[in-house]
Amino acid sequence: MSTARVAVAGAIVAALALTACGPENEDIAAPPQATATATTQPAPGPTTQPAASAPATAQPTASAPATAAPAGKRRVVEAGTAGGLTRTTGKDAVSDVAVDPGEMRENMHLVLSNFDRPGQTSGRRILLIAVDNVPEDPAKRREHLWRGMIDYALQNGSSGDPTTATPYPAGPLGGSLECLQLPEAPTTDVVCGWSDASTAGVALFPKTTPAEAAALFTKMRGDIEK
Repeated sequence: MSTARVAVAGAIVAALALTACGPENEDIAAPPQATATATTQPAPGPTTQPAASAPATAQPTASAPATAAPAGKRRVVEAGTAGGLTRTTGKDAVSDVAVDPGEMRENMHLVLSNFDRPGQTSGRRILLIAVDNVPEDPAKRREHLWRGMIDYALQNGSSGDPTTATPYPAGPLGGSLECLQLPEAPTTDVVCGWSDASTAGVALFPKTTPAEAAALFTKMRGDIEK
């Protein structure tokens, strides 16, 4: 009987020991839960940081319009009026290429026109030639046009040796504008020429002064170069 009592008492002690271990095991298991929570807490940080930097990615889009159209790329157009002058039409209009424009490549445009002064119905008219998308230095193309215009002028009423070109204000389109005389005189034939980043043009102004020709040429250029 004493042996049975001992066995029963041992079983009771063992059961009490297992019951007492339950809370301790739960307390031990709790830290992994806290560890899992600590692992997930940093996650929102990396997720929100790229969102905060997103506006910096959008900045190049705001600057795109500045590079949409390259500066200096203009074209020349046939104008019915230029600087208040009317383009000559009919039998008096220039009918052939009176001045060699130089090499003309694809996507280049050539304008060759003469213009009447107010009330003009006869006599020598203002002759203009211009090109755009010039592949070489436009100043060199202007020199080529100058030589051709001087040759044309000397064969069509002008005389004497050309003077050295004098610079004049180029106006709102910028670039360079110069005029020379044929020959040097208070009132004589004047050849003016412009050049900028991609275009060049020259014009012959019969019987005028360099200053008057330069001012009129600047106005004409505003209607021909776009």
